[in-house]
Amino acid sequence: MAEDTAAGSPHPAAADDGPGQDNRTETRGAGGNGEHGHGHGNSQASFWGLVVGSVGVVYGDIGTSPLYAFREAVVAATGHGATGTPSRDIVLGVLSLILWSLILIITGKYVLLLLRADDKGEGGILTLVALAQRAMGKPSYMIALLGMAGAAMFYGDAAITPAISVLSALEGLKLVTPVFEPYILPLTVVVIIGLFAVQSHGTARVARYFGPICVVWFLAMAVTGAIHIADDLGVFHAFNPYYGLVFIANNGTIGLLALGAVFLAVTGGEALYTDLGHFGRKPIQWAWFGLVFPALTLNYLGQGAMVLADPSKLTNPFYLLAPSWALLPMVILATLATIIASQAVITGAFSLSRQAIQLGLLPRMAIRHTSEEQAGQIYMPAINWGLLIGVLTLVLLFKSSSSLASAYGIAVTATMFITAVLAWFVVRRLWKWNILLALVVMVPLIVIHFIFFGANMLKLVDGGWVPLVIGAVIMFLMLTWRKGTAILADKTRRIEVPLVDLLKSFDKRPPHEVAGTAVFLTSDQSYAPASLLHNLKHNKVLHEHNVFLAVKTVDVPRLPDGDRISYEKINERFSRLTVRFGYMETPHVPKALIACKKYGLKFDMMSTSFFLSRRHLKASGKLGMPLWQDYIFIGLAVNANSASDYFHLPTGRVVEVGTQVTI
Repeated sequence: MAEDTAAGSPHPAAADDGPGQDNRTETRGAGGNGEHGHGHGNSQASFWGLVVGSVGVVYGDIGTSPLYAFREAVVAATGHGATGTPSRDIVLGVLSLILWSLILIITGKYVLLLLRADDKGEGGILTLVALAQRAMGKPSYMIALLGMAGAAMFYGDAAITPAISVLSALEGLKLVTPVFEPYILPLTVVVIIGLFAVQSHGTARVARYFGPICVVWFLAMAVTGAIHIADDLGVFHAFNPYYGLVFIANNGTIGLLALGAVFLAVTGGEALYTDLGHFGRKPIQWAWFGLVFPALTLNYLGQGAMVLADPSKLTNPFYLLAPSWALLPMVILATLATIIASQAVITGAFSLSRQAIQLGLLPRMAIRHTSEEQAGQIYMPAINWGLLIGVLTLVLLFKSSSSLASAYGIAVTATMFITAVLAWFVVRRLWKWNILLALVVMVPLIVIHFIFFGANMLKLVDGGWVPLVIGAVIMFLMLTWRKGTAILADKTRRIEVPLVDLLKSFDKRPPHEVAGTAVFLTSDQSYAPASLLHNLKHNKVLHEHNVFLAVKTVDVPRLPDGDRISYEKINERFSRLTVRFGYMETPHVPKALIACKKYGLKFDMMSTSFFLSRRHLKASGKLGMPLWQDYIFIGLAVNANSASDYFHLPTGRVVEVGTQVTI
């Protein structure tokens, strides 16, 4: 995000103006075509291995939608709840809307369009923001705000997906025997707790089975659906968009409510774009056209034909597609598929959070790598346990997938609408499409998303408020953090000493010199770091080598080592060093310092000290935020991960110097 996000993360143990990390991102060259991920070891994997892998990770979410999407849409369309009997026009109308949503939104927008909007092979809404900022040629607050809103709503999606997916899968147990019904909720809680509990061990071992399991899942959906299409061959009329349009036109508010439920069929669309860097564009496209889209189409057609032939099957049309002997295996397979879908969303939340931290939208949090080979496999304890609490709260509050369905659509429609708007800037300004082509392609997509969002807003009081509350809270925290860091940077800048003035004073009165190297983390190398001034004031010494180190985030996902380091020698005692990381990378300062050898700058960690400023923040309510918001910002700062941990500075080589700042 090319937006100036001020001076970084003001943890009490942070360096000057933040943790030594300038979150004002730099613009680097665009690149990549999305064919391969970067830093994920995909280049050595076979193409078909990537295709199978994408079936599990990329399509896990959308692959579980048939469990509830058709049922909820038809039930909403009847206007009489689950006890209503749907007419033929309702079934064909809903089915037509589902099929054309898959064609226009998933196939058109994501598979064919957005998968090409990559940044060195990486995707996701914050990547789209970076591309849109680059397209504008200058920082845009509106685009930054859209990115924050989309990212915030993703967390609502990440909380609802595991809840509705696991609940809908286990609800099939009551079809096996009613005896299981009282145990569905406790089993859901157990499965979800187990899923989040294993996150700290990494997903590498389990992930290798994701693809094959989901391939079996999609094949099972295709077969069970295809068997029942013969129940009523008139179901093929659903491919005519006329039925969907007439249904919307003739049913007023009920039609819009049904349209909101129809959107449940495309809720996994964002994962297509987010996971682009893990698999590449072509494997994801091949998986969609070769397996996922045909399987979803056959299953929805099968559900529609079965309900046309026997409306009583609407109680649970997905599971009733399976013969009685296959019901229990189908429930087990569905549970595995929903766990995989949930895993993909959880992993996406980890990746998005790391990007947000790097871009200065969230305070630092602990990030642990769970794989030595896969750079993208990370674990964030704070996000993991926060999501678990949110998911369990939703499960215990709503108790059924039907109740949760009302809450689900708003989060996804909001995010998809934002990505459509951001895509306009990319195709028009970055790709240089002519205005007519951009209008013909993008305006219908934006309008469709807006209609879906409006339809889902009708479910606001029935649970739709949940993702909006989650998104609003996250958005408020992002804005508070962003504004607070800007205020803190401005306040700190007023009391700093220009570096050139300090160096002149050393020429007149040189301080006592000690052996070794001192690294002072700072976000602005033109000013003397407060940690240096305090060290001189209290210890009255200066190391023989002093390095002013700035860590910056650039608006590309990953940087090659050759572009990571910038070095400038000021004089025999002082030098400036800038280390850059992409917004998909976790900053590891010691490893980056090894690359300084080519500049003749060698760091012996046993004789190098890292100086950071520990700042105690005091609220005033007079510098741009009200007093209560100051306290929230200070709370975020206090609970942020320490700079030494975040940058992986060596234990025992960090010196923290305290100072008090009023904001």
